[in-house]
Amino acid sequence: MIDEVRSQRLSWRRLRALTVKETRQLLRDRSNLMVGLFLPFVLILVFGYGLSFDIKNAPVAIVSQDTSPTAQDVLAGFYLSPYFTVTQLHSMPEAQRLMRAGKVEAIVYLQSDFSRRLAAGDASIQVLVNGVDANRARVLEGFAQGAISQWNVKRTAAGQNTALPGPAVQLETRLWFNEANTSTHFLVPGLIVLIMTLNGALLTSLVMAREWERGTLESLFVTPINTGELIASKLIPYFGVGLAGLAMCLLAGKFLFFVPIRGSLLLIVLISMLYLLVSLSLGLLISAATKNQFLASQIALIVSFLPALMLSGFIFDLRSVPVIVRAISTVLPPTYYVEALQTLFLAGNVPGLLIKDTAVLLTAAVILFVLIRINTRKQLV
Repeated sequence: MIDEVRSQRLSWRRLRALTVKETRQLLRDRSNLMVGLFLPFVLILVFGYGLSFDIKNAPVAIVSQDTSPTAQDVLAGFYLSPYFTVTQLHSMPEAQRLMRAGKVEAIVYLQSDFSRRLAAGDASIQVLVNGVDANRARVLEGFAQGAISQWNVKRTAAGQNTALPGPAVQLETRLWFNEANTSTHFLVPGLIVLIMTLNGALLTSLVMAREWERGTLESLFVTPINTGELIASKLIPYFGVGLAGLAMCLLAGKFLFFVPIRGSLLLIVLISMLYLLVSLSLGLLISAATKNQFLASQIALIVSFLPALMLSGFIFDLRSVPVIVRAISTVLPPTYYVEALQTLFLAGNVPGLLIKDTAVLLTAAVILFVLIRINTRKQLV
């Protein structure tokens, strides 16, 4: 009995000593502390503020060729709805241009004979909805129906349409850019963004760090190679891997998921190459700055893959998130790559959007390359 008690005490003493040792090692290793404390903090902020399935202030263009008070009364449901931000326009071509540019998500159109047809009991309102995101399009269609239903209910309650067999105003809805009304057309361009991010940042985030850990980078410092050649030699192989992945994604999207490509295939490839360069450079910068493979992989996950998934507009509409999250998304390259791919796949060549997206990606690539050169000095540190 005494030996058993003594053995138990020794066991607890060993456990305490080992626990103290591991705690001290944990406190000395900042990478473990970052994963254990900083990562949960970042994730709760990203998921808490960045995830939102709510639709608020969706931009809608109203084109009414009927200026009568009755027509304006019917449209009041759109102006007063918290789900819409209404822009009054005078022509359908202007509204369609804004729809193609992604500045409005729906167009509400009243013909010039709306009041006359309303008196006859067969009035209708045409609603064109951006169907790129099929689920969001269905929700917007439901909100539009609700806005019209409010007027129908008021008219019925006032006893003005007791002689009419049904609702006074009908809604005619059409989907743009996604006539099949399938979410696959919306998801595939976004998945290409995630795959390009994985092939870029997560792979190259280990390159320089591995060299530092193995001590092979010091050997390169005594050779005539310069910093630019060293960086290029790290990027070129993974650039080739990324292009191969892009080719497989495009083939799968076209022949397996039947996603239409309404824009220029050459532009898709060129913009994808530019984003791949951005993603590769980001991973290489992380690798050069941390010099630790484990820490580099964790940082790459936080600053590249998660933002590409959560804050790029791929899954959640950025107009529905808080202003600070929206501001963060405006400096993230994946946001512009998602916008460019969805536009080229589903809407076609929209010069204004594509020029802006290309300029942002090119600027990001230049800045990252400069930062890599600064962090990759040909000297021992």
